[in-house]
Amino acid sequence: MSSSKPKFKLPLREYAGLLAQYLIPQWPAMTALGLLLLSGIAMQLISPQLIRYFIDTAQSGHGGEKLMQAALWFIGLSVLTQGVRVIAAYIGENVGWTATNQLRSEVAAHCLKLDMSFHKKHTSGSIIERVDGDINALGNFFSNFVILLLSNMVLMTGILILLFRENVLIGAVMTIFVIFALTVIQRIRRYAAPMWTKMRQISAEFYGFLGEHLEGTEDTRANGATAYVLHRFHSLLRTWLPIRIRAFFGFAAMWITAIVVFALGNAMAFGISAYLWRQGSITIGAVYMVFHYTELLAQPIEKIRQQLEDLQKADASITRIRELLGTESLIRDGDSGRLLPEGALSVEFRSVTFGYEEDNTTLEGLNFRLEPGKVLGLLGRTGSGKSTTARLLLRFYDPGEGAILLGDTDIREVHLHDLRSRIGFVTQNIEIFQGTVRDNLTFYDSSIDDTLIRQVLEELGLGNWLASLPKGLDTLLESGGGGLSAGEAQLLAFARVFLKNPGLVVLDEASSRLDPATEQLLERAVNRLLKDRTCIIIAHRLSTIQRADDILMLDDGRIAEHGKRLALLADPGSRFSRVMEAGLEEVLV
Repeated sequence: MSSSKPKFKLPLREYAGLLAQYLIPQWPAMTALGLLLLSGIAMQLISPQLIRYFIDTAQSGHGGEKLMQAALWFIGLSVLTQGVRVIAAYIGENVGWTATNQLRSEVAAHCLKLDMSFHKKHTSGSIIERVDGDINALGNFFSNFVILLLSNMVLMTGILILLFRENVLIGAVMTIFVIFALTVIQRIRRYAAPMWTKMRQISAEFYGFLGEHLEGTEDTRANGATAYVLHRFHSLLRTWLPIRIRAFFGFAAMWITAIVVFALGNAMAFGISAYLWRQGSITIGAVYMVFHYTELLAQPIEKIRQQLEDLQKADASITRIRELLGTESLIRDGDSGRLLPEGALSVEFRSVTFGYEEDNTTLEGLNFRLEPGKVLGLLGRTGSGKSTTARLLLRFYDPGEGAILLGDTDIREVHLHDLRSRIGFVTQNIEIFQGTVRDNLTFYDSSIDDTLIRQVLEELGLGNWLASLPKGLDTLLESGGGGLSAGEAQLLAFARVFLKNPGLVVLDEASSRLDPATEQLLERAVNRLLKDRTCIIIAHRLSTIQRADDILMLDDGRIAEHGKRLALLADPGSRFSRVMEAGLEEVLV
């Protein structure tokens, strides 16, 4: 992601583009909201006229019936005004909620598409703060900014026109006051705006830290790192506090400035009205009307101030969201959209070199081919590049040099969704999500029939487990797999893979957490389920590679040995044969 300093006072086209993108689809609601606010403005402008009429009529000493009519009109108009405000607020909140949810969905989807290197650099907490915190800050921007800004400008213009209509001097003085007020408030805003961006940045850092360490609570306690975590926690809070104080002072400066400006406006209104009344140019009713309009004039100025304040918060959030949406994945989707062949897939690595960092090579010059329907046992010490090989197959990363082919098709030419739908990947770390058994197995794919789910679970030896659940496939599982044994969670991961019906299955030390009895159960099921599929088994245990047709041994990212398992086993000079004689775990771990 770009590390350049965020810019403030985004160009008008940035705001316009964002508003158009998310508000135009809601044009019926926006039209209704605009009409309601215009109706409210009209009623606000009429109310002081009714009060003026009432005062002047009462001062004349007659017109009791007219006074009653004016009072009833005023009461009815006040009630109607409040009703319009309530309905407008309801519609505005719905508009804002719909727009922010759509934007939140797009940002979340974009984050899920970014490559693994992005997620390695950014904690889940900091990403959540972008997806949720920054977008929440835009709620008022979407729901009220344009409509309220325009309606308050209309209200302010309407008031000034009526004041000019009453007396040119009053209109001129109040126009000068409005220009002065807006200029002062805008200048104060410029000094306060940068603080809100710093607030969003420190907020993302704090929640990123918090999410990371809450997730690793067990390791923190087990290793006695609680004191360090709390120290870091308080250190971030100490950094946050002065930024929060400065942001508050920026807000307070705008608030105090508004109070002073409005007080000056009232004083000007009183002064000019008293002068004109003594000259006999206006009536007492007109004096009250001028004062009322001046008070009313404070409302659009205050609202505009609030909108500008929300805008300075939105400046920071929009900048950060634009930066995130502008971050491009290093993994490009396949442009040609070539499809992988049906059935078992061949696997071929052609001179593949890869490193997670530029100056550190994890795999170097990898060359091998696995025929369709065959099983490859991938062996090597920890850090030799076994799991990296699997990640490259799924295009979590792309090799720096060389090419990877599935079914004789370069995987860079295949759409990512199609590629990953044809590869089943099981690791020793299993994610169980809060949801039903069905949802955890199908990932909300409604096209997968319940009968197939039950059949796969039965083949994996989970039939009795499913029958013991109170609601069967509708039983809710806890987040993280609470209530499940390690073996049950691992077998559910296998079930996920086989429900996809992939052409290639990659087992990355997938049986390492299973007890011997569960592993034997899994071995029998896998023998049936791997029929007509290609498989790569990354393992330490001897038992897990007994079904392998080929063996590939890695050492520091290079191929140390590659060949048919039986041939290597029969060759006393082969590395694999010596490993088998010595004991697999002892040599490879």
